[in-house]
Amino acid sequence: MSTSEKLKKYSQETIDTVDGFCLFDDNFMSLVFERNIEATELLLNIILERDDMKVTEVVGQRKYKNPEYGGRSIRVDIYAKDSVGKVYDVEVQRSDAGADVHRARFNSSMLDTRMLKAQQNFKEMHESYVIFITENDVMGDGLPLYHIDRVIRENGKSFQDGSHIIYVNGSYKNDEDPVGRLMHDFGCRRASDMFYTELANQVKYYKETEGGREIMCKAVDDLAENRRLDSLAECIKNLMETMTLTLDEAMNALKVTETDRKVLAKRL
Repeated sequence: MSTSEKLKKYSQETIDTVDGFCLFDDNFMSLVFERNIEATELLLNIILERDDMKVTEVVGQRKYKNPEYGGRSIRVDIYAKDSVGKVYDVEVQRSDAGADVHRARFNSSMLDTRMLKAQQNFKEMHESYVIFITENDVMGDGLPLYHIDRVIRENGKSFQDGSHIIYVNGSYKNDEDPVGRLMHDFGCRRASDMFYTELANQVKYYKETEGGREIMCKAVDDLAENRRLDSLAECIKNLMETMTLTLDEAMNALKVTETDRKVLAKRL
């Protein structure tokens, strides 16, 4: 089956969703940056106000599992590591609630838990950066960047523990400023409207070529299916808890199909 024929199986709603994507959509952003060293170096150079970043690894949607039973895990939009071992968690958020300061703290702590192996000295921990790129100015002061680092209150000196949090104001637009141009590009739905070719090339591939669009359409449908199954799983768990039902009884009550039963049995 050709790519053109594959695209015909997707609904117009799915195609419209792909057309509406920009880099503020986390799943699309993760695909654009996945294993994309050039784009990631551009992003980090601009945000960190450098010009010498050497990225060695980039992974989209990397999961960090909480070792505590029942503890909350995270899935970072972009995980990156540079040539000196510093690690970066880059998140995009359209919702202000998704960029809560406590989430930044939690993500930072989860990065730290994977930093050292048994018997390693604490001084061997590398610096870490949690970067939230938010569609709105969640900090509210109109600045393009907000750097959060620990300080000693009594003397104002930096604590220098190597932990950094940065919020990037996605509503900041200034064509004369690198951050402003970057945030402009994050809001673009067409590659032809973007400043940075490192980003535009990947956006063009996923939105304007048949192969890229087929990947995106499948990703959209897979995401919708996972959300449907997650919602159904939550309903089943609620029935089991409130009505004291077994798994089979709860699925029978909700008339779950045999196909869904096999998938949900693994999740539950």
